Amino acid sequence: QVQLVESGGGSVQAGGSLRLSCAASGFTVSTYCMAWFRQAPGKAREGVARISTYGKPQYADSVKGRFTISSDNAKTTLYLQMNSLKPEDTAMYYCAGHRLGCFTFNQQDFSWWGQGTQVTVSS
Repeated sequence: QVQLVESGGGSVQAGGSLRLSCAASGFTVSTYCMAWFRQAPGKAREGVARISTYGKPQYADSVKGRFTISSDNAKTTLYLQMNSLKPEDTAMYYCAGHRLGCFTFNQQDFSWWGQGTQVTVSS
């Protein structure tokens, strides 16, 4: 059974850093399309970063140059390193994955979702 469990969220001041982790069970993260999404209060959930075995990591324009997505194949874990955090990065962050091609942030393509981890950035 596939399970995704996020951790690493917390509160940080603007300009700070956090690293989110997503522990996967039931499959190896590097063999599928994996992504991080986020949802701020009152806003729609949006894609932040995605990665697959065969393509370059892709990022939302709002996080390019600040966030880095990676996976640790041995530990079946997905990461999101977040630097230079801004108050507008405040959101619940979700890890997600699916078996298909990794071309978009179309949420309907993602079969597996974690419960989320909260990130709060204060000014």
